[in-house]
Amino acid sequence: MNTALVAGATGIIGKALLEELARTEGWTARALSRSGTGGIAADLSDAAATRAALKDAADTTHVFYAAYGTGGGFDGEERVNSAMLRHLLDGLAAVGAPVQRVVLYQGAKVYGVHLGPVASPFYEDDNPRPIGPNFYFTQEDELRRRAASGGPSFAILRPDVMVGDAGGNAMNIATVIGAYAALTRADGAAFRFPGSADTYDRVLAQFTDAHALARASLWAATAGAAAGQAFNYVHPPFRWRRVWERVAGHFQLDIGTPIPFSLAGHMPLLEPVWDRLASGLVQPDYGRAVGWGFGDFVFGSAFDVVSDMTKIRLAGFSHDVDPVAALIAAIERQIAGRILPPIRPA
Repeated sequence: MNTALVAGATGIIGKALLEELARTEGWTARALSRSGTGGIAADLSDAAATRAALKDAADTTHVFYAAYGTGGGFDGEERVNSAMLRHLLDGLAAVGAPVQRVVLYQGAKVYGVHLGPVASPFYEDDNPRPIGPNFYFTQEDELRRRAASGGPSFAILRPDVMVGDAGGNAMNIATVIGAYAALTRADGAAFRFPGSADTYDRVLAQFTDAHALARASLWAATAGAAAGQAFNYVHPPFRWRRVWERVAGHFQLDIGTPIPFSLAGHMPLLEPVWDRLASGLVQPDYGRAVGWGFGDFVFGSAFDVVSDMTKIRLAGFSHDVDPVAALIAAIERQIAGRILPPIRPA
């Protein structure tokens, strides 16, 4: 029996991981988050508190590390997140946990997309590191040092824009699109892409479905071919027009031509509309429910973002999904879970 510790258990990746582990034979799972929802409460930025919280996790064989801590700027992010991973691994070592492998998650910032236009496709082993600070690199180096000195092996998965059904996450694109769709419906407006016409029609983008990533994670945690390796894990690239038209068709929304504007700058003005829709939602607070700034980042990309998937397929994992179908399914689950208000006409 493998015993998993899922760090960041309430996030998009963590929630899907716990669901996948629960239905997979040969695994038991333990959740770890700052709130302690459904498992261990631990502030990973505090070394002593983390060690104390892990006293009941001495049977951990596999770590799925999806935790994230905010910090001031890229340097603050690096400082906070590097310490969090280190404190967790030190705490598990202190209680004698027989950890065999750590699965770590990185995003496209590992290829430098946060700095400016980057040539794609992205290849795991053919891209020199962009200039830091970047906590993905410090975390990866930490795992490599530990593995080289006799510690647990590791595997790294590199998803991109996440699609899932966890609420309260500022970087869940399904929440951004679903909330925008609900608000356009309620305001009597067309469902217009909030980016440039060029991005809408020309630029290639990509998603990673959280539940598909969870299945890839279990493979990465146990496959010999995954040890010490980093793998892109995304679904086939698309142009935004295809996404927008399929979402509009599914939810019976009127669609118009793109109109580039700042979601973070404009959408707060629609708080009164949200308030009319928010009765019964898990998180009715408009300011905490949707990460409009993340939408601006995603819809504002003026260059292709495409990750090559050859490496993981040749290593033995080939499961894939239709990215737009996964997006629509995630929005529907958020509506059913009262994270988003209904979108279809009453």
